[in-house]
Amino acid sequence: MRRKHSEVTDQKEIIHILSLTNIGRLATTGQDGYPYITPVNFVSHSGNIYFHCAPAGEKLDNIARDPRVCFEADVPLSYLNIDAYPNRPICRLHQFYHCVIIRGTASIVKDSTKKVAVLNKLIVKHENTEDFEKVTDDMTGFKNCEVIEIIPVSLTAKSDLGQNIPEEVRSAIAKYFANRNRPGDAETVKAMGYDF
Repeated sequence: MRRKHSEVTDQKEIIHILSLTNIGRLATTGQDGYPYITPVNFVSHSGNIYFHCAPAGEKLDNIARDPRVCFEADVPLSYLNIDAYPNRPICRLHQFYHCVIIRGTASIVKDSTKKVAVLNKLIVKHENTEDFEKVTDDMTGFKNCEVIEIIPVSLTAKSDLGQNIPEEVRSAIAKYFANRNRPGDAETVKAMGYDF
């Protein structure tokens, strides 16, 4: 990773980043050799990534042909706009964010006990509650979907929170976000380590 100051290596923090978003992007290799990217609802569990899909389609065809995949999830935070520093060059405008990129192998989960567990974990994550009718292997929906498991081969994560900016400037940016108070600004200020 070129910008080491933004690198995240703590596994708990990586799991936290993955918990902050429900949508990730799966890249497979299409039959024509071009990358094919699909947004998927996902859950991270025991170090792997899981998502569900229809029992047929281009994603599954691509995985059957070549199980090597790339998965990306990101959490956009605040955008540092021109108003913050009117004299900054336009190319110095900046988006704060978290992201995780996983290269790995994908396969269909064949074990029904594991499939049930993952589908229930997906529902817990996306519904943000444990109060729902649990998925069982005799449900019609269970039989009408596949669960895909991505086992990581390599993983990189970043949190771009202005770590390479001088502290007095970084503090001023955090105060700007706190006063601006747009959606995501409070989360950015907290992620930057400030409490105004």
